[in-house]
Amino acid sequence: MPIYDFECSDCGSTFEALVRGTEFPVCPECRGTNLEQMISMFSVSSESTRAANLKAAREKSKKVARDKAIAEREAAEHHD
Repeated sequence: MPIYDFECSDCGSTFEALVRGTEFPVCPECRGTNLEQMISMFSVSSESTRAANLKAAREKSKKVARDKAIAEREAAEHHD
């Protein structure tokens, strides 16, 4: 399958996208189209790739939790 890695030049998000024919992907974070196709890694399972993927997932989780806490705080402030 034609799955490619991309990095959004607008928001810095990295993601994978299935690209068929003349389709062009959009960033799932900001919906931007200013994308750079990255060199995809081989499907290799090693300790270093697992550690790198785990670190990236933890960082993303921290960001999501922080954004959720901020949104909840703002909602509570505007509700009162």
